[in-house]
Formats: sequence, C-alpha cells, structure tokens
Amino acid sequence: MAAAKRSAGVLLYRRSGGAPEVLLVHPGGPFWARRDAGAWSIPKGEYEDGDDPLAAALREFEEETGTALQAGELRDLGEVKQKAGKVVRAWAAEGDLDADAVRSNTFTMEWPPRSGRTAEFPEIDRAGWFGVEEAREKLNPAQAEFLERLLDAV
Repeated sequence: MAAAKRSAGVLLYRRSGGAPEVLLVHPGGPFWARRDAGAWSIPKGEYEDGDDPLAAALREFEEETGTALQAGELRDLGEVKQKAGKVVRAWAAEGDLDADAVRSNTFTMEWPPRSGRTAEFPEIDRAGWFGVEEAREKLNPAQAEFLERLLDAV
C-alpha cells in the first residue's frame, strides 16, 4: 500500500477589530473554477519522505502567494487527515499581505481532457481574508480543524 500523501502549509492570520481573520487560497485550474464552499485551503503543498515539513510549508507559502515568511513566530497546529487520505500539517503565523496582489506559481496539464493540448494554470487563482465563521464554510472540511486550533492558541 502506498503511503498517504502529505502536505504542509501556513495558516496566516491577522486581527481585525480583535477578531482573527485568516488568509485562504482557492485552487486554480478548470476542475475548481466553479467550486467555492469547501474548496478553499490554507497555502500548502506536498512534501516527500526526508523533507522537513516546516521548510516545505514555508516554501509552499511563498510559491502560492509570492510572499516569503520567516520561520520565527510560527505555532504548530498539528495534522489533519483529509477525506481522500492526504495528511496536512500546518503552522499558524500572524501577519498581513494584500490578498489581491497574490501571485502563484503555475502548473501545466492536458486541457481539455484527451485533446492532446496542454494549458498552463495558476496553482491558486485567488486569495482572500475571511473571518473564522466564513472560513469554516470556505475551507476543505478537514482543514477547518486548524481554525479551532488557531482560536485555542491565540
């Protein structure tokens, strides 16, 4: 049996009027274009055996947002297991960035399917700041646990 895929990411948060807001990203590409509730994620990406999960989380955050974070003030939020079996590890960081200015790296895939043509898409097509209640609706259901852990930590 193959090992479960693993991802690591950063849940960036800021305080707005005392209540935390979190930065979420929406996956790019044609499969996600019309999906909203339950489709958003923390900025994250896969890592391999032997990779440092924290280093992967920081790398993936930069690749998906265009903004580098420092490893200093991160809180470990642990792991969750998504419905398809992927294990996601996350850290929380307090900070701010312009969600409208987020620029992601891209990927290439055959599109339309079985056409023989390839197209390039951004890994994330948009980012946004959300209050905790709205973020619960937007996030992949398993990742919503990170919101509870963040609230407990701050």
